[in-house]
Amino acid sequence: MVNIRKADASESQLLTDIAVRSEAYWGYGEDFMDNFRMLYKVTEEMIDSQPTFIMEEDGVVIGFYNLLSSDRETSLEYFYIEPGYIGKGYGKLLWQHMADYCKNQGIREIAFVTSPQAVGFYTRMGAVQTGETDSIVLTKRKIPKLIYKI
Repeated sequence: MVNIRKADASESQLLTDIAVRSEAYWGYGEDFMDNFRMLYKVTEEMIDSQPTFIMEEDGVVIGFYNLLSSDRETSLEYFYIEPGYIGKGYGKLLWQHMADYCKNQGIREIAFVTSPQAVGFYTRMGAVQTGETDSIVLTKRKIPKLIYKI
């Protein structure tokens, strides 16, 4: 049975590990993944201060997302599924939860960046690619920017 719930700050390392495994799914090299691991560490403070939701199946954490809101915009900072669950509909369920949460909070649009390999998933969910930006993980690498209207 699938359950989506708010994350607890004590789960920060678990969520970091899921993000790393999920990103590694795309076949990135060791240097890239070392940088990713350092830059995309999920902290307890992040979980306490920003909406962070976990997807579980039968009590096992299989994915999560995190939103960051400012006066200017709301961004999807993290959206990761355990590699063994990718392509099986779990991402769509988690995405729908995120969209419903945003709608209930009065959020009308979210911005985010992603790996080039994941663009297809996000466009199937209704996001639109608006351009590219410089990667913070690897210099001289461009990554897609997207917008999703709720």
